[in-house]
Amino acid sequence: MIDRRLVTNFDWLMIGLLLALATCGAVNLYSAASSFETSGSPIYLKQIYWFCLGLGVMLAVALVGYQRLSVLAYPFYFAVVVLLVAVLLFGRVVSGAQRWLALGPLVIQPSELARLAVIMVLSHYFHRRDQAEPYNLRQLILPVALTAAPALLVLKEPDLGTALLVLAVGGSVILANGVKIFSLILAAGGLLGAMPLAWHFLKDYQKRRIFSFLDPESDPLGSAYHLIQSKIAVGSGQFHGKGFLAGTQTQLHFLPEQHTDFAFSVVAEEWGFIGSVIVITLLAAVVYRGLMHAIRAKDRMGMLIVVGATACIFWPTAINVGMVAGLFPVVGIPLPFISYGGSSLVSTMAALGLIQGVSMRRFVFHRS
Repeated sequence: MIDRRLVTNFDWLMIGLLLALATCGAVNLYSAASSFETSGSPIYLKQIYWFCLGLGVMLAVALVGYQRLSVLAYPFYFAVVVLLVAVLLFGRVVSGAQRWLALGPLVIQPSELARLAVIMVLSHYFHRRDQAEPYNLRQLILPVALTAAPALLVLKEPDLGTALLVLAVGGSVILANGVKIFSLILAAGGLLGAMPLAWHFLKDYQKRRIFSFLDPESDPLGSAYHLIQSKIAVGSGQFHGKGFLAGTQTQLHFLPEQHTDFAFSVVAEEWGFIGSVIVITLLAAVVYRGLMHAIRAKDRMGMLIVVGATACIFWPTAINVGMVAGLFPVVGIPLPFISYGGSSLVSTMAALGLIQGVSMRRFVFHRS
């Protein structure tokens, strides 16, 4: 029999927010891909199917519980690392990127699982150590290594956007656990000093994207084309937008990747400032609910899991919105629930299932 407290503490408001976001995403994808020639179901229908699958995954993760899942933290982490290595060795190459792995009839993108693996392994690690005072740099060597290993494998694919997300999510969990101020200053200085070295590991097209961000007019028809067209779409929407199916940048295909990385540009062009604020507010509300559950979590592991899962919404939202508005360089990071992508959507819903699992068990005793 299911404990009544599990149902009572289930965050039904978050479900309403997710349904609203999924509706906005499906409507936006209907417009963004209305003129695409596709075989099988339209893209917006595929997104709905993925969302329904994601709901099932979210409920399954929430019902199993984070305490039971934490037992599998290290096996799950090492399994994801093995899959990432397998991608580099046997993965399917699409558009110059080797990110997908075929397992019989199933094609998966292991990089999307890396964020979940990092959240679970770090929260389990910090919970087991149960150290009250903040950590110093020496004590953070292993947590940083656990975060950096999958991030570097993802970067090798190459997938700079997802690698940055893995680092951001892992960094959020580490900071939430506690880091000494002096150690934090030293780490920030070390990162700044390592930037010239990291530059040499970037692919040529990634370097061109950074140059085009700093000077878009240097290559308006090449590396800066995405950024320029996105800014035109966002700016042309003005306050009220051009109307549904009436965005010229979208319908005339001036806007590249308009159903994935630049889906928010479609929102801004067709629904204007009002529609953009509505989408951002819904995503911000999900982040707020996540932070509230982190504060109310009954133990350190639950708090860290919720922080990491909430970071899976916050960082993609902040980076994607900044990217399409020209505030950040162009990286391949989709906007949660608005951009098309099955693997990304399901992994995000699994992260939200972790939040629900922690919320449901705030007052439930777990016998080890």
